[in-house]
Amino acid sequence: MSKDANQIELSFLEGLAKRLPDNTDVLKSLADLYTKVGRYNNGLFLDEKLSRMCPEEEMVWYNLACSYALTEQVDKGIDALKKAIELGYDDIEWMKEDNDLTNLHVTAAFSKLLKSIIPLTKD
Repeated sequence: MSKDANQIELSFLEGLAKRLPDNTDVLKSLADLYTKVGRYNNGLFLDEKLSRMCPEEEMVWYNLACSYALTEQVDKGIDALKKAIELGYDDIEWMKEDNDLTNLHVTAAFSKLLKSIIPLTKD
């Protein structure tokens, strides 16, 4: 999507979010777009709000982990990722490749988390 198209979509979603501040679908779309265009703090603000509005949704917590990682809040990112996994997030391969989690990938806590959820193979 072009920069102009992103701006048009942002303006549209921001307008919707003002009119429908409790519509989680709008907030999720807006948070995703903020992240896509590099407005990480805006995305984080909405992801934190969504984690309070939808505390049992694994993808909300996964996206919050991404936002924390992108804003260099590694410990909070690991905690949010743990919560996502507790709620059922199980795409481990994507979690290991997701560029939004790069700041977590290099930590011992991330390695430890992976080891706790990936069954050890027995020889």
